[in-house]
Amino acid sequence: MTDKFDKEPADANPSAAVSKDGGALPPEAIKAIPVRHYGRWVSGVVVLALVALLVNAFATAEKIQWHAVGDYVFDDTVLKGAGRTLLISVLAMVMGVVLGVILAVMRLSKNPVTSWVAWVYIWFFRGTPVYVQLLLWFNLALIFPMLNLGPIYKDEMVDVMTPFMAALLGLGLNEAAYMAEICRAGLMAVDEGQTEAAHALGMSHGKTLRRIVIPQAMRVIVPPTGNEFINMLKTSSLVYAVTYNELLRATSTIGSTSYAVMEMLFVACIWYLVMTSVFSVFQYYLERRYARGSTRNLPPTPWQKVKANMLGLGRERGAGA
Repeated sequence: MTDKFDKEPADANPSAAVSKDGGALPPEAIKAIPVRHYGRWVSGVVVLALVALLVNAFATAEKIQWHAVGDYVFDDTVLKGAGRTLLISVLAMVMGVVLGVILAVMRLSKNPVTSWVAWVYIWFFRGTPVYVQLLLWFNLALIFPMLNLGPIYKDEMVDVMTPFMAALLGLGLNEAAYMAEICRAGLMAVDEGQTEAAHALGMSHGKTLRRIVIPQAMRVIVPPTGNEFINMLKTSSLVYAVTYNELLRATSTIGSTSYAVMEMLFVACIWYLVMTSVFSVFQYYLERRYARGSTRNLPPTPWQKVKANMLGLGRERGAGA
């Protein structure tokens, strides 16, 4: 005896709605209700309120003469100080990069003497404050009254170690210690097989380093180097201690004579922000250039994003018309 079962067609859908003429109705569109994040709105309002209170506190401060900021922001003394800040930062960074590469190669050398000397250098200059190093160079005449290089050069140390020279040595030699570790990390990031293949082709160690290893290591070296230069622009304010007339010292001198101390500090902040912002843009495009070898599709630049948005708005307006 066999049981009989009522079987429906395989394509039948018992939940499907049927229209009056017997046809199936399309499924009802799902109405998505977004989750409301009240905490985001509350935190945003609180942050904006705090920022508004801070801005209002500075704007309504009776002892701050805001017109003095506009009067002195393009003053000749301030502009010359900003130029000296830029000059000492660039020269110190160049010195730091060159010495950093040399120290990185020495650290990776199989010669224990050169490796140990490089390690001691990095240990000392990274372990002592930049401010102390600047003062040591500026007061070097207390230990060595004369600089005697034999028949090449001889002069009193006071005349040799000028504020500019003390600032350059203090910033450049300190930066070299940090650049050495950055360059060492970049060189170690290159696969050893690249070096072995170059040696198999008959390249010398120096040629392999110049043509094979360093170009590939630049992708790792460039981003932190850009950050180091931006940091150098701000660290250069410490050369105030060795009486080098850079931006901070120039604005402080004007502030002490005009009794606009806070106003001149704001002027210094404006110029530091301008310089760091400009070089941040250069850093962005430099990183983008060296990223071409590792990334197939580079992300659009800010200008490309703005251009794409403008074209999209133009097309929407044309379609609407």
